[in-house]
Amino acid sequence: MSEATGVDVSRRGVLAGGAASVALTAVPVAEAQTAPAPAVATVPVSFEVNGQRRDLRLDTRTTLLDALREHLQLTGSKKGCDHGQCGACTVLVNGERINACLSLAVQHEGDKITTIEGLGTPDKLHPMQRAFVKHDGYQCGYCTPGQICSAVAVLGEIKRGVPSHVTTDLGARPRASNAEMRERMSGNICRCGAYSNIADAMADVAGGRA
Repeated sequence: MSEATGVDVSRRGVLAGGAASVALTAVPVAEAQTAPAPAVATVPVSFEVNGQRRDLRLDTRTTLLDALREHLQLTGSKKGCDHGQCGACTVLVNGERINACLSLAVQHEGDKITTIEGLGTPDKLHPMQRAFVKHDGYQCGYCTPGQICSAVAVLGEIKRGVPSHVTTDLGARPRASNAEMRERMSGNICRCGAYSNIADAMADVAGGRA
């Protein structure tokens, strides 16, 4: 018996009390494991991917990247960071480049989406794909699909006269200079460091030589 409290404390009593506490705290856990999972909200989504209409039913939280990779098995677009910081997931939507990991699939109802698989085939490469091969614009290849899609869009932006951060004269049409292309491609990270070769490939296509 404890002199301070007058309570009889024994080793057997402590062990019994501990076992009872464990049993009580385990009950909610067991109940949680058997509780049914909440229903997932899904919606129909239709868009054109690489020239073909695709109809899906997706969780509203599904990103465009996951819809392409997991539901349509178009795995050319890569998941590099999943935070829009590396550009490996770059695809073209209505001719504009976007980070597919930051965009929800349900936002693209009716849109025209082009992935690396839709730019060209092994038998008929896109000029930018040929230029990347010619100038060795890749090493491990993981970022290459996003790099190529972004490069195609960059030359389109320059052709349309869209200025960039390094455009000196906003009233004039920008040129496909090395500085312009490097600035516009800065959101596409190549961890292997093939930047010079990528710039050479883009310059080749811009000059109509690829």
